Amino acid sequence: MEVAALAAATSRPLALLSTAPSRRLPAVLPPRSFSGRRLRPSPRPRGLGCVGDGAARRGSARKGGMLVRSSSSASVESATQEEGADSSGEWSGDAIRRRFLDFYASRGHKILPSSSLVPDDPTVFLTIAGMLQFKPIFLGKEPRRVPCATTSQKCIRTNDIENVGRTTRHQTFFEMLGNFSFGDYFKKEAITWAWELTTKEFGLPPERLWISVFEDDDEAFSIWHNEVGVPKERIKRLGEDDNFWTSGATGPCGPCSEIYYDFHPERGSTDADLGDDSRFIEFYNLVFMQYNKKDDGSLEPLKQKNIDTGMGLERMARILQKVPNNYETDLIFPIIEKAASMAIVSYTTADDAIKTNLKIIGDHMRAVVYLISDGVIPSNIGRGYVVRRLIRRVVRTCRLIGIRGDGHGNSEGAFLPSLAEVAIRLSTEIDPDVESRRKSILGELQREELRFVQTLERGEKLLDELLDEALLSAGNNGGKCSLSGKDVFLLYDTYGFPVEITAEIAGERGVSVDMKGFDIEMENQRKQSQAAHNVVKLSVGNDTEIVKSIPDTEFLGYDYLSATAVVKGILVNGNPVNDVSEGSDVEILLDRTPFYAESGGQVGDNGFLYVYGKEDRQQKAVIEINDVQKSLGNIFVHKGTIKQGSVEVGKEIDAAVDAKLRQGAKAHHTATHLLQSALKSVIGSETSQAGSLVAFDRLRFDFNFHRPLSEEELVEIESLVNQWVSHATHLETKVMDLQDAKNAGAIAMFGEKYGEQVRVVEVPGVSMELCGGTHVSNTAEIRGFKIISEQGIASGVRRIEAVAGDAFVEYVCARDNYMRRLCSSLKAKAEDVNGRVETVLEELRTTRNEVSSLRGKIAVLKAASLASKATTVEPQNVRYGRPSLPVSPFPHSVFTIFSCY
Repeated sequence: MEVAALAAATSRPLALLSTAPSRRLPAVLPPRSFSGRRLRPSPRPRGLGCVGDGAARRGSARKGGMLVRSSSSASVESATQEEGADSSGEWSGDAIRRRFLDFYASRGHKILPSSSLVPDDPTVFLTIAGMLQFKPIFLGKEPRRVPCATTSQKCIRTNDIENVGRTTRHQTFFEMLGNFSFGDYFKKEAITWAWELTTKEFGLPPERLWISVFEDDDEAFSIWHNEVGVPKERIKRLGEDDNFWTSGATGPCGPCSEIYYDFHPERGSTDADLGDDSRFIEFYNLVFMQYNKKDDGSLEPLKQKNIDTGMGLERMARILQKVPNNYETDLIFPIIEKAASMAIVSYTTADDAIKTNLKIIGDHMRAVVYLISDGVIPSNIGRGYVVRRLIRRVVRTCRLIGIRGDGHGNSEGAFLPSLAEVAIRLSTEIDPDVESRRKSILGELQREELRFVQTLERGEKLLDELLDEALLSAGNNGGKCSLSGKDVFLLYDTYGFPVEITAEIAGERGVSVDMKGFDIEMENQRKQSQAAHNVVKLSVGNDTEIVKSIPDTEFLGYDYLSATAVVKGILVNGNPVNDVSEGSDVEILLDRTPFYAESGGQVGDNGFLYVYGKEDRQQKAVIEINDVQKSLGNIFVHKGTIKQGSVEVGKEIDAAVDAKLRQGAKAHHTATHLLQSALKSVIGSETSQAGSLVAFDRLRFDFNFHRPLSEEELVEIESLVNQWVSHATHLETKVMDLQDAKNAGAIAMFGEKYGEQVRVVEVPGVSMELCGGTHVSNTAEIRGFKIISEQGIASGVRRIEAVAGDAFVEYVCARDNYMRRLCSSLKAKAEDVNGRVETVLEELRTTRNEVSSLRGKIAVLKAASLASKATTVEPQNVRYGRPSLPVSPFPHSVFTIFSCY
């Protein structure tokens, strides 16, 4: 499990260009120059057979369905550079990734793909750890699909963003290589395999490796020393803060063991500090998840002990490629080279300030490319704010080092797309989907940059003035030099300056920022713009005990709207009970159900559960179901109210779905698929889904697009959908392997999590999507489709609301009724209403002008009438009240008084 948090910084320009345009390095590098160094190819051909050579090899193999492992392990003294690692060669990042995955695949691990940076877990803001996709398995809420797995997981952390570029190892985006055991193997295998991978496969000199273990973990210490052979002086016992992993106040936990690389072994082992970044780097962390932490703080052994590990790919690349920091590896450096060429500077000869800025650019560009690819669009809230903050930080940093224009001769163009092109080329083996989303990524970056640049110069000028005032005020008063919270908010709200950038610029000039004042000005938005959660919380509670006795719910709803079932559990206010009576709100768990549970944007079914007597089949209880949710893995929770009688665990019930409402959901779900295809056809295939709602009476579809749709486009989209509806096409559904479905062109639904086997819903010739929802069997069942509204809901995100099926008919009938009333009021036919309304409006405008003119004439007449009644009075006859008026210097002057009576 990765314990270290990774993250970002700033600075300015120089001259001289020594780097050629970058190309993505192949996975196994051919002999060629890379930034002044010669990279040699990876020592052996790749493939699953590369670890075993066909002969019996130390480790393990699958025989007859069993995992057979050898107990032998290499000692430190004898572990030399065998086949599989050539100490004189350098490795590409892609080769390191493949070697790690292949190594564990040959030891019975299933290679699984990286999950999205947008996690399926609502308690986590962004994916920050390799183990996140396995959290339900570690909690026991989902059954393991494989006994052990290995992944290369995309991760984002921004909690230490100010350190990016300033230290050798902090990043916002990074890859975490991991091997995981779900009750299969444990401490001994995890340690011996980690050592074998590190010393034999990657060829790291054993004498340069140090080990940390938890201070009380004698078992791990013994394995490292007695079986692996690491000398005692290179095994450090560390305390709970460093080497004991916990998920929170309660839940799974356990000791850690970490492998460190020593850059300076000549310093000896006396008083060596593993926290010394100038000497050591931790690159592989092994978590032995063996305890459950209870409410009272005591530890109890877990029945199923798990392994959770993390190796930082960029850190291992730094070690194997022999570069001074993570940024100069082939995973990031090509982006830095591109930025340097656009700034017309040489990274090699640049000063530290420029190097820092180039590292920030290299790191942040990777982060924003992968975030946008995974559907996170720049905005002022939530995850979108993280992307916007990173983009604006890159823009400002690029301008600081002198980058202007798009790099293709357009001095007013955006430069981020040119940098993103390099990041996209580097993404092929990490996430192939990034390349397919190239157009939308580049378009979003261009729009966001140009939007920011429009206000950046004005904002920078204002900020300079505010800082000058703050410095002057502090100089005159001898007080603390600070920028007020109101000024910071003004920069944020009016000029789009993230508060972090304002703080950075102010800090460069020695001015602090009043963050408390800013928080007061913008409390709600401030909460939403917090950096990513940095802890993956696991907890073991009552629900875990329930799930042990309740199997997954069998879903019958694709084929049936009613079925008999057995009550397996009842919850009231979240607590399990054996029986419950009339009037209570309950959550009922069944062994099987025709009710669809909310997922994929589709709402849960409504309906009724009936309890009948065994002998007389008389109705004993009625439970009205108003929602169904998935919980505890794949268990369906039927939420409702007991309208009559009582129900208890173990009773047989009849479950009946409301057929009319289900038909509405089916029509809207299939219409949503058709809508997405129509959007791609009309406005471009690069548009992608950003969210959806499939309700009984409407649908809502959010999609990524940079402008409002025109009336003509909406008409064309609507027409296309209705055309497909009228074709009366039969839908086809099939279950396929996930990769086969993707290869066939199936589109994945936004925010959904898929297993190895997926359900594919196809409208032949129109749409093919991975979808577990319910659908009509023929498009004719949709009856009709009508767009109700189209609007923007966030920067770069549009929303269409529409109706289909019975809701379409009701909507059209209601509109027709409104039109009939309007025709009656206007005394006009439907086709003449527009002309009649325009005539009425013109008459109204004319009448208003006439009224305005008459009012003016009346005012003139009233003034003339008043003037005719005026009388003249000599000054001496006028009495003044207090305050007294000054005596007129003209004693014979005359005052004219208007008489109002």
